[in-house]
Order: sequence, then structure tokens, then C-alpha cells
Amino acid sequence: MKPELGVCYYPEHWPEDMWAEDAARMVETGLTWVRIGEFAWSRMEPTPGVLHFDWLDRAIETLGAAGLKVVLGTPTATPPRWMLEKHPDMLAVDEQGNPRKFGSRRHYCFSHQGYVQESVRIAQIMGERYGRNAHVAAWQIDNEYGCHDTTVSYSPVALQAFQLWLREQYGSIQALNEAWGNIFWSMEYGDFDQIDLPNLTVTEPNPAHVLAFRRFSSDQVVAYNKAQVDVLRELTDAPLLHNYMGRVLDFDHFKVGEDLDIATWDSYPIGFLSDRLEADEAHKTAFLQQGDPDMQAFHHDLYRAVGRGRWWVMEQQPGPVNWAPYNPAPLPGMVRLWSLEAVAHGAEVVSYFRWRQAPFAQEQMHAGLLTPNNSPAPALTEAKQTADLLSGLGDVVQKQADVAILFDYASDWAWATQPQGAGFDYFRLVFSAYRALRRAGLSVDFVSPTDIPKAGYKIILAPGLATMGGDLQRDLTQGCDLAIVGPRSGAITHDFQIQQARPGLNGMDCDVELVESLPPSVHRNVEGGGAAQHWVDRISGTSPCLIRFADGNPALLGENGLWYLAGFPDEQLWDRVIDMAGRETGVRLRPLPNGLRRRETATHEFLINYNAQPVAWNGQVVDACGVVVLKKETPEEG
Repeated sequence: MKPELGVCYYPEHWPEDMWAEDAARMVETGLTWVRIGEFAWSRMEPTPGVLHFDWLDRAIETLGAAGLKVVLGTPTATPPRWMLEKHPDMLAVDEQGNPRKFGSRRHYCFSHQGYVQESVRIAQIMGERYGRNAHVAAWQIDNEYGCHDTTVSYSPVALQAFQLWLREQYGSIQALNEAWGNIFWSMEYGDFDQIDLPNLTVTEPNPAHVLAFRRFSSDQVVAYNKAQVDVLRELTDAPLLHNYMGRVLDFDHFKVGEDLDIATWDSYPIGFLSDRLEADEAHKTAFLQQGDPDMQAFHHDLYRAVGRGRWWVMEQQPGPVNWAPYNPAPLPGMVRLWSLEAVAHGAEVVSYFRWRQAPFAQEQMHAGLLTPNNSPAPALTEAKQTADLLSGLGDVVQKQADVAILFDYASDWAWATQPQGAGFDYFRLVFSAYRALRRAGLSVDFVSPTDIPKAGYKIILAPGLATMGGDLQRDLTQGCDLAIVGPRSGAITHDFQIQQARPGLNGMDCDVELVESLPPSVHRNVEGGGAAQHWVDRISGTSPCLIRFADGNPALLGENGLWYLAGFPDEQLWDRVIDMAGRETGVRLRPLPNGLRRRETATHEFLINYNAQPVAWNGQVVDACGVVVLKKETPEEG
């Protein structure tokens, strides 16, 4: 598939006599897609039941007549003020019991059935009006589920829905008490109606209670999304999608994605480096105006899996954003680099946010492709350069990588519920594994716990996988030549009890005797170089010891295609483990200089330089903030 470019546009923000000129400039820039409508409910329906779609009709016609394909968003992330008069109990409530009030966006509780039906109603109205419109080529459901910590709600309607969910999950209150271990601290219940939400307790609530509530909250997002999907499926043949976010793990994206056609995500590299990545000051300074070299690719690969191969970037950062602690401008070339990197990882579309910087409201400091006075912003030139490059690139065909990471949203909920150490974080652990694979020059896939291919991978890494039932163990070991699990893998049951026969791994003799969490200043050194940080499992067993800690305890045990890693590795230890795994399985490693990354497809090889200076590698010189694209003389099978 030939990759394309797009942009997010808000016709309701601008005089109508600007629309045609905007559309023409978009086409001149090389853009072919435009997203509209996702925040415009108050203009579509200014009062209950009074519909004003004439302006949207004209906007779609203007954009389509210019040759642009429209992504039409359902506006349900921004319920208008009158909605609260109609449903005063629809607001989400935070963990401290405070309502998430009107005045910004995402001010609804996923459990409020009245609002769910309002969302279905407006989606149906839009589907009936535009579902067969030739210019509407895709639909976006809502916008950025989970943004602003809005997945979990402690509202009265959430409590009622949670009690019903528990009744369906456990069947009897006796079964729930047993599963949760409620004999501890006399927490036993006599009926499901007695169960409250796990907040505002004197000290920490039962982790089984919290984990169940997290699963419930994720299921509410899945159900809410599906309600809109179901009504639109009857009214349009265009693909349905949602725009996920970076390092937002509050709901199971794989489950939401099962009901959609395409996964998209919103990529803000510089903002993410500043506000949601653990890194030392030297790293943040070196990549201040470029973003972390692996953060974007991690999500590209993850959402390729969520979309079952089909994914876009719906919002690509074009300049300084407004929401991070610090908001520097990208270095010259970075907007082009981010765009081409997404294409290298399989993006069908890269869409910039936004066309023109708004001169008002919360995002007025967020850059666009144009300035508020309609002059070109620096990113406009780079978008045009990218479009020109893509026109000569041809199809970029993806292929299965040799290596995959098993990613499990529920493991993040579990370890956030009871981290046992301030430095232990599921995303942080998995991201460290991903970075190690990328430093080795490898392309990486992701797989979900319920959809592991039966064969084909040389290596699958499953760090921090909280629960490992028999089916998952079987699928994991059958899906690759070598599976690497740990630390903290198979540690708990589904209901957050310690796994008695831990780590419960078929094919090897390995037992976890003790776990300890470490402060940042303490490491457990490993013989031969490297160390464990944040977390250590003290393990024993008759399986061969492949690496030892300096105190003689095993750091890595393994046999029969299964290895258990007994600590949270630092970079040196990760590099050693990946090198050993490559030699064990025949996977060729291509170690890269700092800041240079490589992505291989069936048709191309991409070298991507996040550094502010040129880098030479393997006979190629990659410019500062540059990309080298090498087309294969003989394409491989995708």
C-alpha cells in the first residue's frame, strides 16, 4: 500500500470563505486525507434535538471537491453543555470523589447508560446523513480514550455497573470472597450490593478488588466503543478507527481494536520525552528537540498489532505543543523524520495536527502547519518534502520480524496496583526490552496474550507478565524458538493471589524463592558485566544457569527454548541477554550507534538518525535528523 499524508482540520473554527483556499493549499502540500468533526457537537446540535448539519455538509463537499478524503469523527469526546442539564449524573468522578466538571473535554463516565445512548444517537444521525457520502472515506469513533485520566471513574453509576459486572464474573458472593482472599482483615461481603469502589479507604484497598475494578473499567471502554461501532456498521462501508495515545494503558487496546478496522495513534515525540518518559538529564538534553529515538517506534509497532496490521498516525506533532512541562521546537528535519519513520513501520497515513494554529482557547499555543495569521509554519515545508519523497518511494510492504514482544495491558494494571517498589513499572520494563532490541538493529513486532502466532518468531520476550496460565505458556513456547520471561512473570493468579507453583513454567525447573525491590542507587551486579536494577527475583532450580549475579545466585536460567530472567536489567545486561538470544536462535544482530535506528521491511531498509549530528554506519552516512531509505533489489515476501 502506498503511504499517504493528511491533516486535522476544524472548519467550525474558521470563516467559511477560508475553507476552499485551505483545501486547495492542503492538496498543494501533498495531503490527501483530512479529519474533521470530532469536537463539534455543539455546532451540530446546539440544543437538544435541534440539528444544524448544513455547515458540515458544505465543509465535506468543499474538502471532497478539492480531492481530499474525509475522516469524519463522532463528537462524543465533547458533550455540549446542555447534555449536563439532561443527564446531570453523567460526569466522571475522580479517586478523591471530585466530579470531572464541564469546561474542557472528556467529561463523561463510560458507565453512564444515558450518555452511552446519546452517543449512539448522534453516531446514528451522522451515519444516516454521511454513511454513503462519497467524500467520507473513514470514521473516527470518539477521540483519545483515556486522555486526562478519564478511563477510571468513581461515580455512583460506575459503582452500580461494577456491582453488576462482579455478579456476572463471580456468580456468588462466596466465590468472590474466596478469590479475593477477603478473610484477610475481615473484608468479607454478604452480598454484591455491599461492595464499594476501591477508593477513599483508610489504607490501601485489597489489590484483588482494585485489579477487578481496573478490568471492569477497561471493559466499559470496550462496550462504549462497540455501541457506536455497531450502529455505524449498518450505515457505512468505510473503515472505522480510533486514535489511541502514547503510554496510556488504562484500558485494553487489543480488545477495543477487535471491533475496529484500523488502529491510529497520536504521536507527540517532544512532548512525550518531556512528560512521560523516565530518562536521565543527559538523554533528555541530547534529544530535547527530537524526542526519544524509540518512543515513537514502540507505539508504531504496538498499534500495528492492535490494528492487526492496519494502522495510521492520526495526529503527528508539527511543532511546539502546549501541554508538556517544556515545549521546544523540533530541529529542522524532524517532522520529515517522524513521518518517514512511521511509514517505515507500516503507517498507511500520517496526519499532522493541526492545519492552522488556533488563536483561542486551551490549545492556542499548539503549533500547526500554518500560523494563526495563515502564514506557513516550518512544518509545512517538511510535510511537502515528505509528500514528494513518498511519491517516489513506491509501496512499503511489511514483513514479520524475527523478534516479538508480548504486551499485556492487565499486567500494567496489576503492577500499578501493587508495585512493591517505586521504580518498578510495567511499561518501563517492557520499553527497556524494546530499546535493547532496537540498539541491536532489530525490527520488532508485538503480540497480545490472546493472539500469539503458532509459529514463525525466533524470539518472543514477555517481561513482567503478571499472570501465565497453561494456555498462555503453551502458546508462548509454541510461537517461537526461544521465549524469554521474567522478571516477575507468572507471579500472581487472575485474582491477584501469589502463584503457589511459581513461575509455573513448563519445560524448565525454576522456582522464585524471594523478591526484592531496589532504590535507584542500588544495583545487583552480574558476573561478566551489567546489573539488575529496581527489581530482583531470587531464583533456584536445576535448569542450567546461563548468567549469575556477583553473589552467585542465578540471574538467568533456561532450557528447552525457555529462559527466566531474574531481574530488571540495565542496558549492559539487556545487551548481553539479547546477544545470547541471537546466538541461540541464529538471529543476526546489527548493533547501532546511539540515536541511530534501523527498520527493515520486505521492500526497503530505513536508517533513522535522531542525533543532531551526522552518523556513519555500515557504509552509509545519515544526515543529522535524517533518514536514508534503501530499496531492496529483490523484495522479500511480505
